[in-house]
Amino acid sequence: MPLIQHTYKPPFYFKNGFVATVYSGLVRSVNLIQERERLVLSDNDFLDLDWSFSSQKTNKLIILLHGLEGHAKRPYITGTAKLFNEHGFDALAVNFRGCSGEPNLNYYTYHSGFTPDLKEVVQYAIRLNKYSEIYIKGISLGANILLKYLGEETVLPKELKKAVAVSVPCHLHGSCQELSKIKNKPYHDMFLKDLLKALKAKQERYPNYISMDTLNSIKTLFDFDTVYTAKAHGYKDAVDYYTQNSSLQFLPNINIPTLIINALNDSFLSPECFPVKEAKGNKNLFLEMPEYGGHVGFIDKNNVYYNEKRALEFITE
Repeated sequence: MPLIQHTYKPPFYFKNGFVATVYSGLVRSVNLIQERERLVLSDNDFLDLDWSFSSQKTNKLIILLHGLEGHAKRPYITGTAKLFNEHGFDALAVNFRGCSGEPNLNYYTYHSGFTPDLKEVVQYAIRLNKYSEIYIKGISLGANILLKYLGEETVLPKELKKAVAVSVPCHLHGSCQELSKIKNKPYHDMFLKDLLKALKAKQERYPNYISMDTLNSIKTLFDFDTVYTAKAHGYKDAVDYYTQNSSLQFLPNINIPTLIINALNDSFLSPECFPVKEAKGNKNLFLEMPEYGGHVGFIDKNNVYYNEKRALEFITE
């Protein structure tokens, strides 16, 4: 599919990717009432789902997936939910395992390519027998999970109509290498701090799985994926984990209309994370590469972000 020309023109002071990313992550706020529901999973662990609803009865649902160490009440999730609620969609915002304020039950948890939980959420939404049109929007890590899910499934539910992926690190090893550079040290250290906090809680519950000495040896995100993510989820090492879970390899198989929005000044993304060849080779892939936007920092007018407007346009056109 030919690449899509973007129309994003941010205010001058938000053309800087660092400023846009930090403002969107730390300053932006969105008022939205959500109702929480707990979904028990097939392995007896759980996901907490945060619902918000259209003011009118609807058969349309958007499922929202957050990023690394995020949650369903982050503004980049609630902003989308609010906009879609206002346009006749219910919204189901997923908190990945351990991200809702309560630790999950198993030693393993979510990761950048962990699709089984998304499959269960989609099937649950279908079982509600309320929604004949289901759409999914993923952000960052959640976007990689989404694209992998779409490309690895041989048959998708008929109710699933379209998808949107924003700021997606579709080449995980490359993205990890970018996050490890000096320019991204504040982000790298923030993510690592949050991940280590969660892992320390797991170590207390599962002392036979990981020792404190091993935990204290983790100094980088790559270390974390080597020591915990790969081992807890059955991969040989971090590189094997990245290789098997990068959504880039699954893009040719996607067979529903899917929009990818990756900003060219997103410092989290390596060159491989701009899948021009894959988009040109798949009629179902639509790729937008705005010059600005940072990482999930597509600031626009009236506290509605460009990626949120484009998601609504793409899904309703």
